[in-house]
Amino acid sequence: MDVFRLHRRESFAFSAENPTGARDGGTRGGDCEKLRPCISIAPGETIALCEVSGPGMITHMWFTGYIGHHFVLRIYWENEAFPGVEAPISAFFGCAYDENFADRDGRYPVLNSAMVLVAPGRGYNCYWQMPFRRRCRITMENRGAQAETLYYMISGWRGEVPQDAGYFHALYRQQHPVCRGRAYPVAEIQGRGCFAGLSLAVGVNGNNTCWVEGEAKMYLDGDAYPSLNYTGTEDYFCGAYGFGNDIALKQYQTFSGQYVGLYAILGNPREFYNAQQRFLLYRWHVPDPVYFEKDFRMTLDNLGWTGPRYDDYTSVAYWYLDAPAPLPDALPADKDMTMK
Repeated sequence: MDVFRLHRRESFAFSAENPTGARDGGTRGGDCEKLRPCISIAPGETIALCEVSGPGMITHMWFTGYIGHHFVLRIYWENEAFPGVEAPISAFFGCAYDENFADRDGRYPVLNSAMVLVAPGRGYNCYWQMPFRRRCRITMENRGAQAETLYYMISGWRGEVPQDAGYFHALYRQQHPVCRGRAYPVAEIQGRGCFAGLSLAVGVNGNNTCWVEGEAKMYLDGDAYPSLNYTGTEDYFCGAYGFGNDIALKQYQTFSGQYVGLYAILGNPREFYNAQQRFLLYRWHVPDPVYFEKDFRMTLDNLGWTGPRYDDYTSVAYWYLDAPAPLPDALPADKDMTMK
């Protein structure tokens, strides 16, 4: 980032204290006085958190308060009636097992990457750059049974955006469990753009041996066979040998890098009623975007040493397109999202 360059831009930020994002629109309270630090969203209610005209770009989003899967984040580009981003807020930030606050070591899991930060205390931060030309609208829906509190800050700038700037999209999917012997469908995308990344939550079912033999496969522009074919799940997420479980230490090792990580392992098999291990992973294709002209498809096998498995997979795929496009499928019902 050339932060020293002085662009012709106007900064804006939407928060509970400045819900319109207007210049001079923040709190009328005095020093050390909080008037409206958060909002409450009722059951079934959808709140517009940000409505801003363009051209411009969203550069940062921060959320805390209730940050579980009952809250659904949607982002609408231009004046489209359909969202380009639709996901439970927890899964969007790579934290799909949102009812588990401690990892296997009893600590808050920390996702410390260039594009997403999940900080201790569950502070969700997003640094994906999201350009728009005419309008951006960001909403939060509460699909739960009770009112919940949200703290938020959404910031960006108005100004000229590059002619070739794409529109950010994000798609939520789950299979609980994966269909045994069938590849998990990460995404099917129509249009011209680039695939930008994936967050994945895995709940291990049944035999608790290796679950990372499954290959990641990417099909470009009508490919009959994959053009990008990784050799295993841990290899796609830039690890090796079962993230350390196969060699030396004989246990999975967490890591969190700028663009890739297995940042959390949940579940302690020594604890009563807590035998299922859960893994939280991410890979951002920022230095290595995958370009396509007409369409893109990605699958991920669920495979172990003993053959096909039936683990729980939950994912969010992220990409950019040359125009806003509807997402290929709708969210599951709130009651069908098991995030423990």
